Amino acid sequence: METFGEKLRYLRQEKSIGQIQLAKDLDVGKSTISLWEQDKCEPTLSKLIAMAKYFNVSIDYLAGLEE
Repeated sequence: METFGEKLRYLRQEKSIGQIQLAKDLDVGKSTISLWEQDKCEPTLSKLIAMAKYFNVSIDYLAGLEE
């Protein structure tokens, strides 16, 4: 089962964007994206919602509740 960080990295790479661009688009620091992708911390609910909209996936998918 993929971790949140693995899913985030996959989705980001599928869109062909770097961590800096994603950070700008989500209004967070680049280091925050890096920490999320390394599973060292988790996003707030508001950022999780923003990511789901940004990548056009469900929150359940990002949270690992569905494949």
